[in-house]
Amino acid sequence: MYKVDLNSDIGESFGNYSLGMDEEVMKFITSANIACGWHAGDAMVMDKTVAMAKKLNIAIGAHPGFPDLMGFGRREMKVSYEEAKNYIKYQIGALCAFSKSHGVELQHVKVHGAFYNMAAKDSNMARAIAEAVYEADKELILVGLAKSEMIKMGRDVGLKVANEVFADRAYNPDGTLVSRNIKGAVIHDKDEAIKRVIRMVMSGKVTAATGEDIDIEADTICVHGDNPSAVSFVQEIRKALEEENIIVAPIGSFIR
Repeated sequence: MYKVDLNSDIGESFGNYSLGMDEEVMKFITSANIACGWHAGDAMVMDKTVAMAKKLNIAIGAHPGFPDLMGFGRREMKVSYEEAKNYIKYQIGALCAFSKSHGVELQHVKVHGAFYNMAAKDSNMARAIAEAVYEADKELILVGLAKSEMIKMGRDVGLKVANEVFADRAYNPDGTLVSRNIKGAVIHDKDEAIKRVIRMVMSGKVTAATGEDIDIEADTICVHGDNPSAVSFVQEIRKALEEENIIVAPIGSFIR
């Protein structure tokens, strides 16, 4: 029996600025990655988002990023090993305070944006992140790009890990994501994206941008819900998975 999680980046509004359609997308996902105030989100948004996730019975995780509100955490930063560790710990702690106040536990940590992409290739940064998560709470699941350095380092330090795949992104032959600056990096054909997701879950394969098939592991699927068409896409992905008798559930229920 195949099982997979559907996750989405949530709580990325800030002050008077609203981003995403959180209430709509949360109806169809099983895990929420909640921004912790550094690349997006703030204290009021975090509190509201945790409360919403609890009401909808959705597992929650910290979504820490670089301290870069203006760049939405998508700009690379040069940080030391110790800085990387403490950036992650700080943000996990912030969300943990809100989760405790609402009587729910954190399930996972998924790093955001440039931090995530850099750690997928940089073993030193990946290990700093993994150690930070382990030291904060060794029961947390580390979510990382499938078969990346983050997954390797997470396992190495003794964490449970979840291989993440993307429904609407093209892959390079080495399993990394094609840069958004390159044409074709984002897949806009919903039917094609759904077929790719089903194949990744059931066959462990995906066709790279070069046309060759590569091996991949899919424990959790990242979906985006920042506009009405994206929300319907999330709904269609979940429906397609369930029609294939794939169980859609939080990673904490099946990752060991």
